[in-house]
Amino acid sequence: QVQLVESGGGLVQAGNSLRVSCAASGFSLASYTVTWFRQAPGKDREFVAGSSWHSHISDYADLVKGRFTISRDNAKNTVTLQMSRLTLEDTAVYSCAAGIGPTTDRSWAKYNLWGQGTQVTVSS
Repeated sequence: QVQLVESGGGLVQAGNSLRVSCAASGFSLASYTVTWFRQAPGKDREFVAGSSWHSHISDYADLVKGRFTISRDNAKNTVTLQMSRLTLEDTAVYSCAAGIGPTTDRSWAKYNLWGQGTQVTVSS
């Protein structure tokens, strides 16, 4: 069965770090661009970070650049988003998506393979 499963979300205090992971089954993430999106209550889904399988280049939204790091572990078939210096504004459901395009596409509508999402809540 082809699927993506996120894990690692939870409650964290502002200023601290948290790591969320996206594990694939039924296919190899090594041949897919993997992108993280997030959606906060009452807000649109937004691009967070992406990892291209083709160029191995990572792309980040300005809001998270310098604080978040996306990385791949092809042996474990996972993509991880390491988040540091978290703020209240980072509170959202984080979802990963996989696409066959060679570069990260920041438009969530371009992806048709999604995980179920994991909640990240940052408290003051």
